Amino acid sequence: MTRWLTSSLKEPRRWKLQTRKGQSIEDESMEIIEREVGSHPYNELEWPIVRRIIHATADFDFAGENKIVFHKDAITSGINALKNGCSIIADVNGVIGGLNKQNPKDFGNNLICNISDPDLAERAKQENKTRAQMSMRIAASEMNGGILVIGNAPTALLEVIKMIREGVTKPALVIGIPVGFVSAAESKEELQTVDVPFITNTGRKGGSSCAASIVNALFKLLREN
Repeated sequence: MTRWLTSSLKEPRRWKLQTRKGQSIEDESMEIIEREVGSHPYNELEWPIVRRIIHATADFDFAGENKIVFHKDAITSGINALKNGCSIIADVNGVIGGLNKQNPKDFGNNLICNISDPDLAERAKQENKTRAQMSMRIAASEMNGGILVIGNAPTALLEVIKMIREGVTKPALVIGIPVGFVSAAESKEELQTVDVPFITNTGRKGGSSCAASIVNALFKLLREN
């Protein structure tokens, strides 16, 4: 049996598509995470996000060696932007695929991923950039007040950092959690020096599932608060 939870139009509906059996499995998973992590340094808004990442990856390092790092304004800025219908710009289609699609539908958020744009490769070649870098450049206007979600390409994150420093764009939140061996850890360190709200982590680990789970967790916080 599928359960849909709705409320009035003044307060966006709390939407859930989940069978009772599926919900019981998720609840048990969260209990396991709580038990195995134990004490942690995260506050009541940060922890649900970290826990959701662990749930998506089964990797407890995101609360340990590869810990999630929050800018002090990250959650407030992200929630307010989502509530106001901001654009969500992703580096790869895998991030979009991992999002709960009812959330942007309810709040009017436009999902943008330019990596498969047929003209992107040629434009990137002309400007001596990667496709990931170019996909960020052509989304500059949508980034203003929007949320950047980068889970795959360190070059995309480095390009966004460069654009912010150039004054080309100013996102409400940068979720920078690319995975990889080349420039992944370094790009996350660099993100923490930029004057914009961010959510990132330390080290090489990351990925599309991590990035998408952060957005899903922010929407859940929005609905609950």
